[in-house]
Amino acid sequence: MQNPRPGPRLRYWLLATGYWLLLSFSSAADFIAPSERWNEKMIDKWYSTQPWFVGSNYITSNAINQIEMWQGDSFDPPQIDRELGWAQNIGMNTMRVFLHDLVWQQDAKGYQQRIDAFLTIANRHRIRPIFVIFDSCWDPFPKLGMQRDPRPGVHNSGWVQSPGAKALQDPNDRPRIAAYVKWIFSTWGKDPRILAWDMWNEPDNLNENSYARLEPPEKQKVIEDLLVRVFVWAREKRPIQPLTSAVWKGDWSSNEKLTTMERVQLDHSDIVSFHNYGPPAEFEKRIEWLKRYNRPIFCTEYMARPKGSTFEAILPIAKKYKVAAINWGLVAGKTQTYLPWDSWQHPYTDRQPEEWFHEVFDADGKPYKQQEADFIRQITSR
Repeated sequence: MQNPRPGPRLRYWLLATGYWLLLSFSSAADFIAPSERWNEKMIDKWYSTQPWFVGSNYITSNAINQIEMWQGDSFDPPQIDRELGWAQNIGMNTMRVFLHDLVWQQDAKGYQQRIDAFLTIANRHRIRPIFVIFDSCWDPFPKLGMQRDPRPGVHNSGWVQSPGAKALQDPNDRPRIAAYVKWIFSTWGKDPRILAWDMWNEPDNLNENSYARLEPPEKQKVIEDLLVRVFVWAREKRPIQPLTSAVWKGDWSSNEKLTTMERVQLDHSDIVSFHNYGPPAEFEKRIEWLKRYNRPIFCTEYMARPKGSTFEAILPIAKKYKVAAINWGLVAGKTQTYLPWDSWQHPYTDRQPEEWFHEVFDADGKPYKQQEADFIRQITSR
């Protein structure tokens, strides 16, 4: 592995950014016995000390995917500082941020420095991130190095899975995956700047409308087993932050209706999390389904304007139940997720969508809709 000194831009930010921490943030170590899933009493006591969390899924607007965001040549602290400043200005206090195992494999020491730099910047903006460790969405063949250009007119055309299909199909790669998880939690499992850990994003997503033909045939069965191990490896390091993995499709109204993967996710999570891009009634129904777990509820993906999932419609419901609300997308950029999902079938090469699908800000920091930004600022300040 290469272990270069951080570049001058990163060294500048490590020195110039201050270290700030809200005194009200309580350590989970106050509430939980080591190496165990938090029981209902512990997690309720922890959550009672926390504010209502509102934020976005975040990637720098000049990165097409997680690898480009975190690699040494393209990691951009000033861009992060600008964009998290915009988020702070409208009252956001968390970001959901995806990591990637290949960046660690390439340069563990440099990756550590870059994650710490990100945390320092986020901390200055009163933002506590949720880091996503693994992800089953989009391209199953991630590669290091220069990433491809966005496919014109297509939503999230360069996002990559972690671990990729080759790693999932190779049992000999399990020690590397285990080492990566243990490294993460050995390094940051006691860091109060981090709000929580999302262990695996949509682990049973087979990408039917994009990369289905490239997916490993036994992907879901492999991940069902691996996800349990990922939770165990993480808890071996006794993290002070809660762990989760979000359910995102189907019917969760009773235990009998859950899939095997959903049972793994819900049975091992300290906080219950979910995704929903539906209108308000659908969003509230999902919350009602999950209340039986008697745990804090986080919605870690929502907000698709043409589908009726808007800030004005969803945030009042989330606040009513103290459900953390983390929309997809902060700044329009190389991911092109302001374009709708159907752009995979009908690319927007000769037109613009009538309404942005995701994102809050344009690349220059101007809100897509000023009334939205004003509403977020207002509801988070009350």
